[in-house]
Parts: sequence; structure tokens; C-alpha cells
Amino acid sequence: MKDINLTKRKLCVVMLACFCIMGNLSAANSTGEIVAMKNPAQMADDKFNTDITMNGNLNLVEEWDKVFPQSNKVNHSKVTFRNRYGITLAADMYIPKNATGKLPAIAVSGPFGAVKEQSSGLYAQTLAERGFLTIAFDPSYTGESGGEPRYVASPDINTEDFSAAVDYLSTRNDVDPERIGILGICGWGGLALNAAAIDTRIKATVTSTMYDMSRVNANGYFDSMDADARYELRRQLNTQRTEDAKKGTYALAGGVVDPLPADAPQFVKDYYDYYKTGRGYHSRSLNSNNGWNKTSALSFINMPLLTYSDEIRSAVLMIHGEKAHSRYFSEDAFKKLQGNNKELVIIPGANHVDLYDRMDVIPFDKLERFFNNYLK
Repeated sequence: MKDINLTKRKLCVVMLACFCIMGNLSAANSTGEIVAMKNPAQMADDKFNTDITMNGNLNLVEEWDKVFPQSNKVNHSKVTFRNRYGITLAADMYIPKNATGKLPAIAVSGPFGAVKEQSSGLYAQTLAERGFLTIAFDPSYTGESGGEPRYVASPDINTEDFSAAVDYLSTRNDVDPERIGILGICGWGGLALNAAAIDTRIKATVTSTMYDMSRVNANGYFDSMDADARYELRRQLNTQRTEDAKKGTYALAGGVVDPLPADAPQFVKDYYDYYKTGRGYHSRSLNSNNGWNKTSALSFINMPLLTYSDEIRSAVLMIHGEKAHSRYFSEDAFKKLQGNNKELVIIPGANHVDLYDRMDVIPFDKLERFFNNYLK
């Protein structure tokens, strides 16, 4: 009986945390129904009108509004480009000061539910300080990028976002099109691998604290969901689709839970410490605020991202924290990769969120050597 209760408790903790990275922190109620835990103050803003059409002319903020300090070693500007679905993406571009000639370039995105003013911008700016032309972009439907309805995630479109960034970089006069890499953080790590599998123009890929968004949505954390649980999830999400269609609105799932429950799993506390505090809060961040469209998980459940990752011929570097709850995503994805130009680095003592912004933890020297080696 003690073992059964312990198992039940563990499953409750897993279900509590499930889909945090899809923008909501969920729990199972007494009937087994998955319900979102949200701040009541957010509920009034929990829908988006479907009548808004996409405007290709984005309203970009001009002032520096990142969660990290601006570097005096790089030139910063904002750029836009379109993906092949016609969605205009917004990006911050960082160019080393006094740079000349055609530079190696890197496109950066993530974490899942973040914006370019957060972790991806920090990575991009730091790598630009080290000699690369970089862009940190907001994925389709999020941040300053276009796309309606807002706050939708898609395994196909978000993979395309990386390739669209490569399109843009390839056409710049100051970029060597044969020396382009990508870097994906958290959920965008898995999407970066997916992009590397399809886009042969990508010569080097880094994943940092990677999530496999298909796996976590289809199987739950630590693969805790069985077929019956997956069916119930599909039923609930499709019921939500019907509700959205009736109301003409798209319900949002809620960001990282606030206030934070005292018994929340440690990794949820880590998410809170980044997204909900001055450390990483941003007004346009999904995880900092009202989260993703509730039904975004559907496509990830049905479409495995890493199907052809074993056919990636270009170089891949995967980094993950030793103490990260998500470490198994990187370890299992790495096992599938082929070739002697693939490497997995485990950072001692680091948790998942440490690799978002801890400058003393993120191995930028290693990243610089990797990109210099394979973007030459």
C-alpha cells in the first residue's frame, strides 16, 4: 500500500507539472480531468478575438527592453523577414563592432514560451561579442512577430521559422551563406534538430537544455502517460476546440503558475524564479503572462519532431544541466544522432533554467569553439 500511494503521489506531481512548457501549469482534479491553475486576475485576458487579421507591418519597440544589459561591443538593430507561410517574423540582430567582410551567422530562438528579449537575446548578443553575426527571433504568433491567432505553437511552422531565419541570413551581404548555424533553447532545441534534419544549409546546430516537445506533449513528463491518458487529453483539447469555435475566441492556457504553490516541483519553482521575477519577466513573454493557446498541444501530440534526426549530417552540439529535470530529452535524442561530429555536454550541478541566463554556467567558450570549428 505504501508503494501504491508513493506511485500515486509521483503521478500527481508529474500531472501537476505537465504542459508547463506549453504555457500552463496543470493538475488533475478529483474526477481525473486536467484543469489549469491560473491567477484569477489573468482570466479576463484569457481569450483573443479571432477577427483580427495579420498585419505585415509590425509595431516594433524601439527602446532597449531586454532583461539583460546592452553590450557596448556589438551593434544592435531590429529586422524582419517572412517565412514560407507568409508570416512576418521580428528579430534582434547583433553585429560585432568594427566587423568587416562576410561573417559566420547564427540564428537563435527559445525557450519555449519566451521572447527574444529573454534568453535567446542573451545568447545572440554574447555570441556576437565573440565574432558572429547573430539574430534572436520571435517565433510565429508570438512576441513582436506576426501571425493570427496569437500564441499558437506548431511543429511544422516553428521548424520553418528556423529555415526562414536561414533564408534571411543567406541573403545578407555581410553573411557568408556557407557558414550559417542555429541555436535552440529548451523546446526550440528539439525544433532546431528538426530544422537541421531538413535544411542542409545549416552547417552547425546547438541545443541548450533541450525539450522534445512532441514527446512531452504525447507522453507527459518522464513518459508517464499511457494511451488512455493520451486519449483523455485529446478529448479535452478537442472539446476546447469546439468551445473556441462557438465563442469565436481562443482560450489561453495560463503561463507559469502564480502564485506558486508551496508543494510545486522544484523545476516549476525554477521556472517561476526566471519567468515571474525581475530576473527574466517580460511583458510579451507567454510564460511570464497568460501562456499559449490551449489547443496548441494537439499538433505536437500527433507529429513526432525527431523522426529523421539520425540523418543529420551537419555538426550538432547538445548541452544540458546535470540536475535538469529535462536531461533525459537530450540524452535520448543524442543516442539517435549519427557521425563523429555530434557531441553531448553535461554541465555539472546545473538545472534546466540555469542554462537560460547564468553566465557562469552557460559554456560560451565551448559554443564559440564549436561554431568556429564548423562554420569555417
